[in-house]
Amino acid sequence: MSKPPVVPLSVLDLSPISAGSTAADALRNSIDLAVSAERLGYRRFWLAEHHLSAGVAGSAPHVLSALVAAATSTIRVGTAATILGNYRPIQVAENVGTIAAFHPGRVDLGFGRSGVPKAGLPHAAGAPATAPDAPADTANRIVDGLVVPPPRPLFGRAFPERFQLQARLLGRVPGDVDNFENDVQDIIAFFAGTYRAEEGATTAIHPAQGNPPQFWIHGSSAGPSARLAGKLGLPYGANYHVAPSAVLESVAEYRAHFEPSGLLDKPYVAVSADVLVAPTAAEAATVGAGFEHWVHSIRSGKGAIPYPAPEDAAGLPPLEPAERDLVRDRLDTRFVGDPAQVAEGLRSLRRATGADELLITTIAHSQAHRIRSQELLAAAWGLG
Repeated sequence: MSKPPVVPLSVLDLSPISAGSTAADALRNSIDLAVSAERLGYRRFWLAEHHLSAGVAGSAPHVLSALVAAATSTIRVGTAATILGNYRPIQVAENVGTIAAFHPGRVDLGFGRSGVPKAGLPHAAGAPATAPDAPADTANRIVDGLVVPPPRPLFGRAFPERFQLQARLLGRVPGDVDNFENDVQDIIAFFAGTYRAEEGATTAIHPAQGNPPQFWIHGSSAGPSARLAGKLGLPYGANYHVAPSAVLESVAEYRAHFEPSGLLDKPYVAVSADVLVAPTAAEAATVGAGFEHWVHSIRSGKGAIPYPAPEDAAGLPPLEPAERDLVRDRLDTRFVGDPAQVAEGLRSLRRATGADELLITTIAHSQAHRIRSQELLAAAWGLG
């Protein structure tokens, strides 16, 4: 009897900056990690987009995608996600089309929805960032072996001023989040050569035309992104590692709205996960020390701190109860341990979500530990 096919593993990288290192070091590490992932049999290497964070260098995913693609030869390279609204659609098409012209058949373009609603920034500085009557449920659910935590309020009680500054610097305007569907449609049309200007003339966008990437939509909830991915018949990236409470509903919403397209005849889902593997569970816990402080720096709205070394993390004061509650869902859903433990956890994730592919993100202080984690997981999963 033949073995069932191995569910593909892919990599999502943020270019995390380790304490004591530089952004340039982090970017070089991303390229090194991609070369390792390709050697080990991972299917894709995707890059995230974050801004104004002292601990994350991944702010220009199109530029970095080009560098990664040039350093590799077979692994697919792309973005998860390109945040539409931070660019004009023509810029996205031209940037990604340029990469695809050099690396045809290897480029992915993932769309992410984020922006400013019509009413402007959701909260002024000092105003509540979450409703005062938000659910107080603290119990995790277990679904087919997968931990599904209750929703957690983000950013405590005030909307971070950093995001208001980011919106201004990126030129975001009230209501631009509502342009998401039109922007996605325009970019796809640029690559297909079917875009028509308001004047009615077909407009060629070079070098996009003739060099299409594989399009994806990424989402964190059962909201507009999941529905649009289904409506357009695109593959969908569901976010378990940052928004684990909504992953099952997000995937279900996508599948419920899926319509076959010329790009995809049935739903296809990749689900993300925080993963750290070491030879033993005890070593994984030591290597992973500092994660809760790193996540808290993000969740509190201050922006990711440089990731602390294990010996320094051991000396950090423990989070206060309210601080720990803010990040508990991410601590409870991180897959940390020896190869067998992590592989079993990922099998639960795949089983509960029906994922066609799993997207792995690994944060640690040492680049050597990140590469070793990739190697151990690849062997345990049966890649290559």
